[in-house]
Amino acid sequence: MTSSDSARHEGFSAEERAAMKDHAKELKAESRRSSRADKAAEAERDVLAKIAELDGSDRILAERVHAVVTANAPALAPKLWYGMPAYALDGKIVCFFQSAAKFKARYATLGFSDEAKLDEGVMWPAAFALTEMNAEVEARIGELVRQAVS
Repeated sequence: MTSSDSARHEGFSAEERAAMKDHAKELKAESRRSSRADKAAEAERDVLAKIAELDGSDRILAERVHAVVTANAPALAPKLWYGMPAYALDGKIVCFFQSAAKFKARYATLGFSDEAKLDEGVMWPAAFALTEMNAEVEARIGELVRQAVS
């Protein structure tokens, strides 16, 4: 690393720091919940509340992603992850939605963790840009989440 490289490095962005703070709050809230049923119900309420807070197209996309994921992969449990809706199997994140506004991106993202069983050859996509929702996109998301938990 040269001196010019270190001068340009500013550490985490404000958005990244906010996401890490969100994640710390999520972990603390999760540890305070009592029963498994309480945890699941409260986690889903948290996800729906977060989706309701989103603006415009991010909210519409997140609502549709939530509906498609829960309909096609009922084994996945909704929960917040770094302040965004995510879906877990046995406590491990399988897929997540990231709004465009979260990191000032030009599109929202549907991402999959290494827990998702999307392996196809030696290289496969693990995140997808979302700019609008239609029947074709919903069908593709449904296929992906079913495969992810297969």
